[in-house]
Amino acid sequence: MTGDIKTGSDGLNRCRWCGDDPIYQAYHDTEWGVPVYDSRALYEKLILDGFQAGLSWITILKKRDNFIKAFDGFNPEIIARYDAAKVESLMQDAGIIRNRAKIEGTIIGAQLFLDIEEKEDGFSNLLWSYLDGTPIQNQFVQMADIPAKTDLSERISKDLKKRGFKFVGPTIVYAFMQAVGMVNDHQVDCFRHAKVMKLGKG
Repeated sequence: MTGDIKTGSDGLNRCRWCGDDPIYQAYHDTEWGVPVYDSRALYEKLILDGFQAGLSWITILKKRDNFIKAFDGFNPEIIARYDAAKVESLMQDAGIIRNRAKIEGTIIGAQLFLDIEEKEDGFSNLLWSYLDGTPIQNQFVQMADIPAKTDLSERISKDLKKRGFKFVGPTIVYAFMQAVGMVNDHQVDCFRHAKVMKLGKG
């Protein structure tokens, strides 16, 4: 292969996007692309990807612990009951992204999440049903070959928007799909590509 891969100081080939930042590399090496089937964890990641809109993912990663603390561990049952006072409190929290629309969208998302968990097969089953539960294994060589969105992310985005979710455009949804292992978009020369593929088959 002749991909534009990044070889780290440890000798490992990584997807070029993670660069040299140790936080980014740790996320790339342990989380990105690993299939996630837990409904609550999927909700958390979808919300964080929504907060990323207009920003870089490293900004969210560096604030992730603050987000988890501020949003009660991303427990949908607690978040669904947030009131105006809680929103104002979050707007004063310098440790997170203080965007009122995104904070309010998080609350709406929690309420929708609980409704899906109660009345349907669950949030995880809803999302994974688009792929029949099986991750898509891509074989991208160049970073430039990896799309920002796909027909599938467009379809999932349309469905989530119809249900009332906020900040779930097709580009955000595709970034979410990459992160939670619905698609394996590690470059083929990246040391994680084959490992993530095995997890998907498992």
